[in-house]
Amino acid sequence: MTTVEQPSLGVRVLYSLRGEPDWSTLSREQLVVFRETQNRRLNSPLIRVATGFPDRGVSIGWEQVTLPDRALRVRVYRPTGPAAILPLVLHIHGGGFVGTAVQCDWINSHLAARLPAVVVSVEHRLIDQETPLSAAVDDGWDVLRSVVQDTARWGIDPARVAVFGESCGSMIAALSALRARESGLPLRAQVLVNPCVDVTQTAYDYVSMAEYADTPTLTVPQMEFFISLAAPRGVDARAVSPLYADDLSGLPPALVVVPVLDPVADHGPHLLRGAPQGRDGG
Repeated sequence: MTTVEQPSLGVRVLYSLRGEPDWSTLSREQLVVFRETQNRRLNSPLIRVATGFPDRGVSIGWEQVTLPDRALRVRVYRPTGPAAILPLVLHIHGGGFVGTAVQCDWINSHLAARLPAVVVSVEHRLIDQETPLSAAVDDGWDVLRSVVQDTARWGIDPARVAVFGESCGSMIAALSALRARESGLPLRAQVLVNPCVDVTQTAYDYVSMAEYADTPTLTVPQMEFFISLAAPRGVDARAVSPLYADDLSGLPPALVVVPVLDPVADHGPHLLRGAPQGRDGG
């Protein structure tokens, strides 16, 4: 008898409650409604029974980063206890067009407690038919630069900074690391979890896209919709695909956590080996 690999029961139940819209016909207005519904569900006390509760030894709260042309909310996780200058972890949540920093309270609070460190999670603009991925990338980088330039406010050591992204947030984290290198901002590390790092046409060529085309956490139709929003017609998809960066030298050490049972499972290994050859990535 052949055993079919499946995610855990908790994951399957969690995502069965979500419901899958028709991504091919989803308007911006419908996307906003879907987003709000999903985030209310993900942030409910009942769901936290499955996803885990935040570390009690960490304070969690919203703060605002004021930039020259806009203001962004960030969710800040700080170990309680005597004040101290701590390392900074700049976090970018996953979820693509549906996501919020709150959904990462468990991982970020435990990370802040165990390192210990100040974790700042960026509530970046979510991509949709009017907001391309490049806007979210700008948000990630601009918050990183702003926080590092204001060490007194945040109580962080600018010599001990790392970026940490999950899923599509890994794309923003990796691109922020590239910008940090070009700007002379030193990073100690980058952590890319379940990375999605290719939104060119080669994104559909990976074996995992066919092998895990329909999973509880991500489906190929959903990925197609994400890519259509991330790099709409006329946008250079390579510019927001870390896999196609021209030069990866001089970057901080990277921890790449590769998922299983997921359409983007092959992104991480290809990132470590370099961009695929052959098909035009435009």
